[in-house]
Amino acid sequence: MSSPKDIVELPGLRVTVDKLVYQPHQGVPDRPHCFVYFITIHNGSDLAVTIKARKWVVTAANGEVTAVEGDGVVGQFPELPPGESFSYNSFHLLDTTFATAKGSYLGIDENGRRVITMIPPFELRVPDNA
Repeated sequence: MSSPKDIVELPGLRVTVDKLVYQPHQGVPDRPHCFVYFITIHNGSDLAVTIKARKWVVTAANGEVTAVEGDGVVGQFPELPPGESFSYNSFHLLDTTFATAKGSYLGIDENGRRVITMIPPFELRVPDNA
């Protein structure tokens, strides 16, 4: 089994949170606040990278922490040659009006090294006028 030190940050591999949209009518009764986020994974490195997994950590206003891990990204395993990017959108459902989200993507570069890139933290906040 590998340890975290076997995973390297690949210079040039980065994530941007491009847009965040509050969708008040898309929630469910026990988690009424829906936030749709738009993400781009950019490969500015000199090596091809395949994204294999993701991990999200959402910390709600009440202190509750939810970690979500899984294979791929929205059911895909994006292959990113140097200079390419992969964009997608997904969502978080909350039972509080505020939370922070952050996380990471794990991948494999063309040399077989395990690589990581961090999802920058961002706020999920119900607008005052909602």
